[in-house]
Amino acid sequence: MGRAAAAALAALLAATACTSQGGSADVAKTVVPTVDAEDNNPQPLDNIKDGGELREPLQQWITQWNPYQVDGTYGDAVEIMGYLEAKLFRSDAQGVYHPVPEYLVSAQVTSTSPQVVTYKLNPKAVWSDGTAIGYRDFEAVWKASNGKDQAFNLADSSGYEQISGVEQGADPSEVKVTFSEPYADWQSLFSPLLPASGISTPQAFNEGWIEKVPVYGGPFVLQNADKTAQTITLAPNPRWWGPKPKLDRITYRVLDAAAITQSFLNNEIDFASAGTATSYGQLKDAKDSVIRTGTPWDEVHISFGGNGALADQKVRQALGRALDRASLIKIANKGVPVEFKPLDNHLFMTNQSGYKANAGDWVAYDPTTAKKWLDEAGWKDAGGTRSKDGQPLELHYVMSDGSTQAQSDLATATQNMLQQVGVKLTIDKVPSKEYFSKYIDQGKFDLASWRNTGSFPLSKTVPIFRAPQGDNVFGNYSKLSTPEIDGLLRKAAATLDPAKAAELYNQADVKIWELGHTVELYQRPSIVAVRKGLANFGAGSLADTVITSVGWQK
Repeated sequence: MGRAAAAALAALLAATACTSQGGSADVAKTVVPTVDAEDNNPQPLDNIKDGGELREPLQQWITQWNPYQVDGTYGDAVEIMGYLEAKLFRSDAQGVYHPVPEYLVSAQVTSTSPQVVTYKLNPKAVWSDGTAIGYRDFEAVWKASNGKDQAFNLADSSGYEQISGVEQGADPSEVKVTFSEPYADWQSLFSPLLPASGISTPQAFNEGWIEKVPVYGGPFVLQNADKTAQTITLAPNPRWWGPKPKLDRITYRVLDAAAITQSFLNNEIDFASAGTATSYGQLKDAKDSVIRTGTPWDEVHISFGGNGALADQKVRQALGRALDRASLIKIANKGVPVEFKPLDNHLFMTNQSGYKANAGDWVAYDPTTAKKWLDEAGWKDAGGTRSKDGQPLELHYVMSDGSTQAQSDLATATQNMLQQVGVKLTIDKVPSKEYFSKYIDQGKFDLASWRNTGSFPLSKTVPIFRAPQGDNVFGNYSKLSTPEIDGLLRKAAATLDPAKAAELYNQADVKIWELGHTVELYQRPSIVAVRKGLANFGAGSLADTVITSVGWQK
């Protein structure tokens, strides 16, 4: 999900895709990402039973349900809220948005100067308290999310700060949103739409969704949340006007990563990640189950910090040439049935329209060139660790003490590669609960590896590379940027023509590679074990789940 980019827990538990135990003898198939790669057992509704339960794992308890609030960005919570509230658009497997007919008759740009988007609402759309969905809900989301009132503790103001006004159109079922400057990804806004009654004041916005969902606008409602048992149950919304959900209930149970595999084997849940060699080995032959694979927006990388020796772009560029990406990817891929392809773009996934391989020679493995560039940067080789002005070239690779074996192997391999060019790399394991809050978020690292997930549509990637403003680094924890990159990203996000926007994003990506900001490794596939017979659900790509169509085959 877009708001779950770099979700801390998911990134921490699976920053690389596997442990290194186990060979490739069990590899069942190789999947190369394609534009529409997904594997969810698509079935027409006539083939699906009425009723039944879907049991899913959660990795942490959900406290804040408001996805616009800074504490409400946990990925599973955002996904569930898409089932409970008004999700206006749905992405297909190519990443193209389509209006959801239960909410929108149409939605289109009706003026470009200024940009005006006109939404024609389904007159049947209603909140669970009986109030019709209308322009006041759009207005409330905008006012809470545009960043003008600091009392609203926001997760992200992108897009909303570009809106200058929200008003009723020709009648109560029409909404007009006017932008002060163009915003290409307008379809990603108001997702999900929340009721004005629940977010109009800072107190309601920040506190009204803690441990509860006050009003519903989706096909399901939160029937029960048992904090003691750590279970959450969804049931069909009795006021829902759209197609009746096939499932009677969806049950979520909080489980730590190690317990999820065993719970699936014990037939306690119907869905489990099989993305590590260990979990795949245990789950591939599990009774009444199938392995499904897909290609979501999910990448693994090594980021460089921007302090000390790494403040010098030439040093960062040298490290990019010292790393053997192919070998690092093999470490992550060992024992897992889906081939991890190198990712040569910071902004597009390989299955997104507009993807171009922009890495060029910046990360082509070449220790000789790496040594030459370090020499040019003043770090001289004295037969061991390089030094400059009497200071040794010593860097720190920060990783969580909860890392998998593969993450440790990745760090060790990186350490050995850099040693070959005279760079001493110390691996610092830090407490897992502090990995993001005290280290990554604060930019206290020289090298570190984590995942960014769900940074789609493309404007969601902008905070990762935009220039910091004062203490606000957005998502750019390296704090590395240039006015040229910042300008290209802003211009791309304001370009309504998708082809022209993609061209600008790719121009920015070329400059990001040159900057030595991040070494992209691979697009991380989704590999899951699913109970046999579960239809329209599994390993997705860029497509959203149509939860009313999920159920059990007849």
